[in-house]
Amino acid sequence: METILGLDLPTWWFLVIGAVFSGYAILDGFDLGAGALHLFFKKEESRRIALNAIGPVWDGNEVWLVIGGGALFAGFPVVYATILSALYELFMVFLVMLIFRAISIEFRSKEPMHWWRRLWDVSYSISSILLALALGLVLGNVIQGIAIDQNYAYQGTLLDLFNPYALLVAVTTLALFMMHGAIYLVMKTENRLYAKLTILVKNTTIFFVLMFAITSLATLLYIPHMITRYKEVPYMFAFPVLAILAVANITRQIAYRKYFFAFLSSAFVTAMLIILVAVGLFPNIILSTIDPDLHITVYNGSSTEKSLKIMLTFAAIGVPLVGVYTSFVFWTFRGKVKLDETSY
Repeated sequence: METILGLDLPTWWFLVIGAVFSGYAILDGFDLGAGALHLFFKKEESRRIALNAIGPVWDGNEVWLVIGGGALFAGFPVVYATILSALYELFMVFLVMLIFRAISIEFRSKEPMHWWRRLWDVSYSISSILLALALGLVLGNVIQGIAIDQNYAYQGTLLDLFNPYALLVAVTTLALFMMHGAIYLVMKTENRLYAKLTILVKNTTIFFVLMFAITSLATLLYIPHMITRYKEVPYMFAFPVLAILAVANITRQIAYRKYFFAFLSSAFVTAMLIILVAVGLFPNIILSTIDPDLHITVYNGSSTEKSLKIMLTFAAIGVPLVGVYTSFVFWTFRGKVKLDETSY
């Protein structure tokens, strides 16, 4: 099999897809976190400011999800088909909540009535919370494995997906996004809302650190295959160390009210957690709880070598372009939020 810089093509695609989904988790993560916190803001002006903090970027951040889904379909069609069919209900909830979040943001300002805006505020917050929980449930089930047979058909039930470990990962994901979103909002606000958010930042950080510790302990105790590779390749232990140091740095930067650096650390933690999962799974992508011989790996689940090579060229061009566009948008709308006649 052809290699590029010492890595074969399926491994490169594994890294590309991991990078794209990391980008989505970092970018849409603070959007979802801001939405989850939305009902904590009682005043109309505060809610409008919070919405306009993500207003210029939330839809662009979802582009990373589209790219990730397309890359997964192109690079690992067997994985795409298996995970979407096995976790069909979770993905349907996810897609419906994406729709509700979008229309909540857009519809809220169309009418001035209090009940109308309250309705879409609740819809926006609930959809954001359910989106984060759905992502966490998907991740939790991928980490511990799914009951797939030799035909890659799911043999479990819907209730099996709501197992204790997956629920723990789901709550941890929500906690991470709430912290990430609170830090982003505090950078974009001022005066009384800023003061309120400094309290929310501390509370959500405590919530995340607690869930991070519990989930890490549960993984060590009940998901032994996730630590096997770290034992086999000792230098990989640097990743969990970096993740822990980054979590500690978030609390340090918040204590000094250096929220930009806290946000960077929060983004780094998000990426590191995905890396920890990827390292623990590799070379597997989907684990079968029925038979270890039925695991879907980067090799038996990938497209043909020719397809991977051609698409990798497109990915090498397209992904950086999206990254440049995303950076341009954030730079253009930097600074504190100011309400005007064009605001939500």
